[in-house]
Amino acid sequence: MELKKFLRQSTFAIALSVPVLITGCDKDDDPVNNTITDVVVGNASFTTLEAAVVKAGLQTTLSGTGPFTVFAPDDAAFTASGITSTVLNSLTPAQVSNILLYHTLGAKVTAADVPAGPNAKVTTASGDSVFVTKNANGVFINGIKVNTADVAADNGVIHVIGRVLNPPVGNIVETAVASGLDSLVKAVTRATTAPGGDPTLAGTLSTARLTVFAPTNAAFTQLLGALSLTDINQIPVGTLLAVLRYHVVGGRAFSSDLTNGSLPMLAGGNTTTNLTNGTGGGPSIQGNGNGGNRSNITATNIVCRNGVVHLIDRVLLP
Repeated sequence: MELKKFLRQSTFAIALSVPVLITGCDKDDDPVNNTITDVVVGNASFTTLEAAVVKAGLQTTLSGTGPFTVFAPDDAAFTASGITSTVLNSLTPAQVSNILLYHTLGAKVTAADVPAGPNAKVTTASGDSVFVTKNANGVFINGIKVNTADVAADNGVIHVIGRVLNPPVGNIVETAVASGLDSLVKAVTRATTAPGGDPTLAGTLSTARLTVFAPTNAAFTQLLGALSLTDINQIPVGTLLAVLRYHVVGGRAFSSDLTNGSLPMLAGGNTTTNLTNGTGGGPSIQGNGNGGNRSNITATNIVCRNGVVHLIDRVLLP
C-alpha cells in the first residue's frame, strides 16, 4: 500500500507539473526565496550542473513554485560520468534539457517518503522513468546511490547523486547498436536468423523486461582468439545461442540489486557475482565455464526502455 501511495502521489504531481517545466514560471507569480536554482548557484560543488541548467534554459523553471525533486549530480559525478565542459558544450540546449528533466520529478519526495524495496518506477519530467530503490545501504536511483539526501529548497528538495543519469535511448538491442557493441549485435543477429538459431531471440531482447551483461567488442575478440577463430560466424549457432542466453537475467537488476554470490540466469545455470574483486575493487561476474577467470563489470546501469545493460570485459561461458 505504501509503494502504491508513493507512486500515485509522484505520478499525479508530475502530471500537474510537467506543463510548468516546459513553459517556465515567473518568480513574481508566487515568489520563493531559496529555490532549487539558488541552491545550485550557491553550492561550489554544482558548477557543472549550474552550467547545464543555464544552457538548458531551466533556471527560471527551477525557480518556480514547484514543488520539484532534483537528483543533482555534483561536479565529481559529472567527471566520473565522463561529462566534461567540452562534452557539455557539444550538446544542444534541447539535449541538455532532456538530461536535466530526467533528473527531475514534479513532486517533493524526501528520502523518508521513499518506500523500502527495489526499483519503484517513477515518471520524470522528461517523460521517461527512473527506478528508485531503498534498502539497508541507502536510496538509489537507477542503481546510483544518493550520497546526500534532503538538501532543502523552498520549492522542493535536492538529492545529491554520484553519477549523471542517462535517459534511455531505446530497447536493449537498440542500446547495443547505439553503444557500438558491434560484435554483440552481430552475435544476436546470427543466433536469431541462422538455421538452428532462435528466431525470437532479438525480439525477446527488444521487448521483455531483462538485464543483460553485455560483452564488449574486445571481449568477443578475446574469445575468438581463445577458440582459434577469426569471426563470430565460425561459432556453431547452437553454441552461440547458449552463450548469449547465459548473459541474460530476468527483470531489472541494477548494480544496487547485485550481491556477492550466485546469480541465476534466465535460461538456466548460475553465474557468480562479487562486488569488490574486479579490477580496481569494482564488481565482477564469472561463468561456470570460465575456468576461474572472472569478467570485470566495466560499466553499470545503462538504462534501456525494457531493462538494464551492464558492460563486461569477458564473454561468460556456461
